[in-house]
Amino acid sequence: MSVRRLLLAIAAVASLGGLMDATVVAPASAQGFTYNPLPPRPKPQKVPNDNQMLVQATEVDYDYNNSRVSAVGNVQLFYNGTSVEADKVIYDQKTKRLHAEGNIRMTDADGKITYAEILDLSDDYRDGFVDSLRVDTADQTRMAASRSDRSNGNYTVFENGVYTACAPCKDDPKKPPLWQVKGARIIHDQQEKMLYFETAQLEFFGVPIAYMPYFSTPDPTVKRKTGFLMPGFTSNTPFGYGVEVPFYWAIAPDMDMTFNPRITSRQGVLFQAEYRQRLMDGAYQVRVYGIDQLDPGALAGQPGDRQFRGAVDTKGQFALNDKWVWGWDGVVMSDYYFFSDYRLAQYRDPLGSFLYLPTDALSQLYLTGVGNRSFFDARTMYWLSYSGNQSQVPIVYPVIDYSNVLNYPVFGGEFSYKTNFVNLSRDAAVFDPITTIANTNSLCTTASADPLARTPSQCLLRGVPGTYTRLTAEAQWRKSFTDPLGQIWTPFASLRADAINASISNQPGVSNYFPAGDTQAFRLMPTVGLEYRYPFINVQPWGSTTIEPIAQIIIRPNETYAGKLPNEDAQSMVFDASNLFSVDKFSGYDRVEGGGRANVGVQSTTQFDKGGAVKVLFGQSYQLFGLNSYAVQDSINTGLDSGLDKPRSDYVASASYSPNSTYTFSVRSRMDEQTWNVQRFEAEGRANFNRWSVSLMYGNYAPQTELGYLTRREGILTSGSLKVATNWVVTGSARWDLEANKINQYVLGAGYVDDCFVLAANYVTSYSYSAGTTPPVLSHAFMFQIGLRTLATSSGSSTSGLTGMQ
Repeated sequence: MSVRRLLLAIAAVASLGGLMDATVVAPASAQGFTYNPLPPRPKPQKVPNDNQMLVQATEVDYDYNNSRVSAVGNVQLFYNGTSVEADKVIYDQKTKRLHAEGNIRMTDADGKITYAEILDLSDDYRDGFVDSLRVDTADQTRMAASRSDRSNGNYTVFENGVYTACAPCKDDPKKPPLWQVKGARIIHDQQEKMLYFETAQLEFFGVPIAYMPYFSTPDPTVKRKTGFLMPGFTSNTPFGYGVEVPFYWAIAPDMDMTFNPRITSRQGVLFQAEYRQRLMDGAYQVRVYGIDQLDPGALAGQPGDRQFRGAVDTKGQFALNDKWVWGWDGVVMSDYYFFSDYRLAQYRDPLGSFLYLPTDALSQLYLTGVGNRSFFDARTMYWLSYSGNQSQVPIVYPVIDYSNVLNYPVFGGEFSYKTNFVNLSRDAAVFDPITTIANTNSLCTTASADPLARTPSQCLLRGVPGTYTRLTAEAQWRKSFTDPLGQIWTPFASLRADAINASISNQPGVSNYFPAGDTQAFRLMPTVGLEYRYPFINVQPWGSTTIEPIAQIIIRPNETYAGKLPNEDAQSMVFDASNLFSVDKFSGYDRVEGGGRANVGVQSTTQFDKGGAVKVLFGQSYQLFGLNSYAVQDSINTGLDSGLDKPRSDYVASASYSPNSTYTFSVRSRMDEQTWNVQRFEAEGRANFNRWSVSLMYGNYAPQTELGYLTRREGILTSGSLKVATNWVVTGSARWDLEANKINQYVLGAGYVDDCFVLAANYVTSYSYSAGTTPPVLSHAFMFQIGLRTLATSSGSSTSGLTGMQ
């Protein structure tokens, strides 16, 4: 019984060693560099909790006169997965004190290791001390103290305590770690589950760089704790300099709130708060923002020229069962430029806008179900425009998709069906210029002085005012079989029906494209076809090559109402090798391909025995009879200048080569059918080594005057990273407009990253929207990040326009 009490007492003290195992849970982490992953520490083998104790020692003495039990010499205790080693262990039954000394090492069931030289405790563990304490925790944090005193069963005081999350130097374990926190006294209040540091200092490589007379943090048993988080710094021309001081409130185990006021030098205090709650079947969060601007005149002539500005941003998702979920996203703002001015939401991370410039914020309510071979999705959507053209943005209520593939064969083949329903409305028409005159003279804007200039030869009608409703249903069947010669035959058939109702507002210029008023239409598109493949396989000692001629013949009637109905979801039309053998090459439901067509090509695949593959595809499409849907002009000229708008299409080709997991190369091209001039060309290469990685993409696109692209577009997008030293990384990305011969976007970054420390900086150029229809403005941002693993991660950013900071 004495030895058991001793072991439990040591376990009680050792549990105090992992003082900094946990940190306060923050609502969001800093973007950018992350810590190098720590090598996993082997978990101790599980030992059954049978309450059986094994004691090993050179000798065990029983002093009956003094009521003492001593275990001396290489003492080893094993109990319920915990082991203790020491030179000597003594239990005094009169004083009820437990005493261990000499090379004490304890390993608990979770892998935490505690070292000490002297340990002395009462047998009820309420009072005592430990000399020369050192602890290595399971998550590889470390703590040491010259002495630890415990009193009242609740308070433990560590004298001259040191904490770090950095691994010791392999060559010189006594060398100071990269960073550590020292405290003259560290007090652990087990009832409050808090640690209090007195006269603390932060050291880097043993050199003090910051002094803190006092600070506190949760103890390792706490995963969420109310308290202040690390502050952050940011700056931007509209608000000047800003300092954020987050406060985290752990309301309950299933909910929390973060208050994050930003004190700005120019506009006052921006109040921010985020509330999160997790329920049994899902979770949701709500973020609110608000500011009473001190200097609205700094934004004169812009949407932000108002005293109060604010927003509400929320999202949530809940599971109805293992197949169905429902949720929402919602954004409401006082003005559409609020997020951009204060770098909130999508604008919070400058790196996020490098390749994608957000133009709107989506609010939606959705329901989604996924079966074994079926899918259902229904949602209503509202986009909040960041450019101020809210009347030109549609409201979708709702869009519904359902698809299903039957689990049993029909006439020996696979049968599937799908439906799509959409209802949307828009207040104002959306015109885009396609000529130089229309663009320079703003003939296609709603404020144009000459509405009659909005004609198909000058403008595209990209968005129709009014209400548009469509219901689509389609059934498909296909079956593949192989004949004795190895030829693969795949007959297929489909039947699609569309019911459409369009109520078009009579706004200036719209009647040049569609008749105003109500229009009802019904489309029926039956399709039958046959696909043929004949693979030839050549096996060599180095690998195998498969050459496969492919041909499709598709028979169907002409597209009814071609170009005479609004087109909302089939506006994108890119013809390349990826959709050469698509039965319908339109990207959405509002257009449907009609007429007889043949798609012909050859595909070659080479597999190397030592790894790697080469895949090549070349082909062409032919309009056999009937009306060519891609040659029909609609309100946005979908299909024109696509390469499909002629009896014999342009040639398309693609090639990809991946010799191993390090390199990948691919090219995609479309060539003119008569001249072989390149109409569209993309080349991409990637390489990923242990020390560096690089990616490069080159694009070259011929003019598409019918779509408003009047000149050739050519550019290079590249990114890369280089590990210049063991822990130093340099990164960069750039987009080079070869036609304008200038680099218009780039990111330069460098950082130090190891298992316990991050120090990084990024210089970013990105585009920001201005009020109205003004083109995006190039802005510059500097982002700084510093992180101490398990303690804190903080970041700061500075953003300015072309004119610089004000």
